[in-house]
Amino acid sequence: MNILKINPNSLYDCTPNGMSQATISTKLGLVFVSGQVDWSIEHKISSNTIKGQTQAAMENLKKVLHASNSSLDKILQLRVYVRGEVAEHLEELGSVLYEYTQKSLPALTGVGVSSLASPELLIEIEAIAEQLDYK
Repeated sequence: MNILKINPNSLYDCTPNGMSQATISTKLGLVFVSGQVDWSIEHKISSNTIKGQTQAAMENLKKVLHASNSSLDKILQLRVYVRGEVAEHLEELGSVLYEYTQKSLPALTGVGVSSLASPELLIEIEAIAEQLDYK
């Protein structure tokens, strides 16, 4: 099979919802990461701010990429879903995203949405990345 499913034990178990934290196309060497949010393993948030939730989501993204034999430096594309207007949060978002992606500078899309997986979530970040040392 050309598809691996990645579900690190350090993140919440999303398989009962019919998904994986990431899938890898071994044929292409690409990692497709599901939307990462500020959820602990118990589905609890750590912050009520866009900046705090962005940092937590990026830390979760980093865990998924590591488990997928990839890294933040190998991100090709990010999609950032923000509750409300993206423009209202650009300064905070930009500084946090740059902190994590300054080496990869991926293609990025910001999308304002009316809802996410739970009412307390303010941001969700999904990614496509290359695997390390893919040949």
